[in-house]
Amino acid sequence: MAKLSSINKNERRKKLVKKYAGKYARLKAIADDESKDDSERLMARLKLAEIPRNANPTRVRNRCSTTGRPRGVYRKFGLNRIEIRNLGNKGLIPGLTKSSW
Repeated sequence: MAKLSSINKNERRKKLVKKYAGKYARLKAIADDESKDDSERLMARLKLAEIPRNANPTRVRNRCSTTGRPRGVYRKFGLNRIEIRNLGNKGLIPGLTKSSW
């Protein structure tokens, strides 16, 4: 089980990303558009820098939904490799079977 503070910190980051998603995308599009003049692109970059650092989507960490473990997380299930194995062996994940050949 991960530290509760780490899990809560990641949840706060998710909220910030959601809150600033529209503004972030709009400014990023202006800053990356090479057809705009340089001063307008620079202003967009400066406004991007004013957005809170934790509002950047790359700062959100994928974590297991049951244990909070940050490593070995499968996006399809939202679980880490250990939980997938445990729940899969019990037959609690639909469509997942243990391979044998």
